[in-house]
Amino acid sequence: MKKLFLLICLLGITSIGFCQLKSRTFEEIDSLQQIQKRKIIVFIHTDWCQFCQHMKATTFKNQEIINELNSNFYFIDFNAEDKREITFNNRTFKYQPSGNDVGVHELALQLGTNNKQLVYPALCVLNEKNEIIFQYNNYLSIYDFMILLGKLEK
Repeated sequence: MKKLFLLICLLGITSIGFCQLKSRTFEEIDSLQQIQKRKIIVFIHTDWCQFCQHMKATTFKNQEIINELNSNFYFIDFNAEDKREITFNNRTFKYQPSGNDVGVHELALQLGTNNKQLVYPALCVLNEKNEIIFQYNNYLSIYDFMILLGKLEK
């Protein structure tokens, strides 16, 4: 039974069981888009942001949201303080230190800056060509996130 459940989750057939949210990496996106075109939802957060952690514990644990994201989008869970180099969209982005063990990743700034500010949590939606089509900097409840997903599917 465990093997069947795991297979169902891996295939993205989520309507009959509880599956985890499938998080992709920026490096995977190009090859995934060649297989199936989808919008990309990037959740930009930090470990110290309480609203980010609350969103991870509620919004991104909701089974309907997990089903929607796994079935219709590519989801990237991105820590804005990640220190590794990331190559995305034919460009390499790096962590930018700003003090003693403090800083932000260039890619978080690129995708999450809205009105000249990066506020956490940040949500960035990219189209199939990796162009920003929507940005939002604030906590989103389960209800509000479902409304947003409905609008993005159109």
